[in-house]
Amino acid sequence: MPEITSIEPQIKDKTRCNVYVDGRFYCGIKLEVAIKYRLKAGMRVEKSELDAIQLETEKAQAVDKALTHLSATMKTEKQMRDFLAAKGYVQAVADYVVERLKYYGYVDDEAYCKAYIAGASGKGKRAIEDYLLRRGVEKELVEKLLCDVEESGEEAAALLEKYLRGKPKTKENLYKGCRYLVGKGYSYDTAKSACEKLGGEEE
Repeated sequence: MPEITSIEPQIKDKTRCNVYVDGRFYCGIKLEVAIKYRLKAGMRVEKSELDAIQLETEKAQAVDKALTHLSATMKTEKQMRDFLAAKGYVQAVADYVVERLKYYGYVDDEAYCKAYIAGASGKGKRAIEDYLLRRGVEKELVEKLLCDVEESGEEAAALLEKYLRGKPKTKENLYKGCRYLVGKGYSYDTAKSACEKLGGEEE
């Protein structure tokens, strides 16, 4: 059976402590809860028992912390789970919090994606996809939402014109500009079309 090897006060919050199981950090918990359940170093306890204790005693506080974290900007489900894990909450608590947030519409990956796509000026579809995938949105959902999105040739041309400002529109510079647009996540066809509009053909 797993053993609690150490219980240490948290540096930033003296009302909480970190619980280490078999020499590794397992979770954070209120100091009063540790005392109530007589948790101490050397005690053997199933991890599921620690999960149940944290879920019962800290789920309300975990929801409050999650809502505070959400107050600045929207978050994906994965970002919220990562935040809760970093705060020392076990998966059972994270599951509870995320389900509550999703129920009330505070966490909605589809809404997050739509808001980001709508405001992603100057970025191609590939760049948008990469951004959303890095934030843990499921690939199927990203592809579904991007399916009906058309890359703006006008935005690409405007971005290219800004990049080429003060430079002669030689084939070499247009080629570099094309690569620049591709680096911004635009498709090759969109980048090539933008170059042609500004007076040259991509080779």
